[in-house]
Amino acid sequence: MEPDLDQTLDAVGPRLKRLRLRREVTLADLAAQTGISVSTLSRLESGLRRPTLEQLLPLARVHGVTLDELVDAPPTGDPRVNLRPVACADGTVLLPLTRRPGGIQAYKFIMPTGDDAAVPQLRTHEGFDWAYVLNGTLRLVLGEHDLRLKPGEAAEFDTRTPHWFGATSAGPVEFLSLIGKQGERAHVRARLKPGER
Repeated sequence: MEPDLDQTLDAVGPRLKRLRLRREVTLADLAAQTGISVSTLSRLESGLRRPTLEQLLPLARVHGVTLDELVDAPPTGDPRVNLRPVACADGTVLLPLTRRPGGIQAYKFIMPTGDDAAVPQLRTHEGFDWAYVLNGTLRLVLGEHDLRLKPGEAAEFDTRTPHWFGATSAGPVEFLSLIGKQGERAHVRARLKPGER
């Protein structure tokens, strides 16, 4: 095998383990989700076994990453299409969905299980934020309001209002966020009743 390919495949095991631990999933849980045995998963994570495409596909799906991200493939083509996730110190994974100067920026956040007793550190900045929950429960502290948003729910607010986002102790949360400079607001259209225009 080529040396570059060897290095890429050798790095997959530790990356698989980090993804699983970040999601707080056991090997047994992952085996149930992927159909790959616990012993095979353990050998893949420890680097004692090289992954096959048949193993990487379900692992990428369950972990919510692309195959390129799973094997840390070098970027190719248009960099706007090949955006890389950013791992934060608190375990949050931030995936930029747009990369252009100015205008509204889109991100996907994946936050680990939170602590409901923790005191949030509110912040402010110029602009507007729009958040849409994909999975889990998003805790949004907005001024004196402490909200819990469920999948399918959204919030839009002026970011000059002190605010904080986080997951609850019920589990991790995934949400989309659109951030724009002052005056660039996301417009959400409500569903009309039958017969209305």
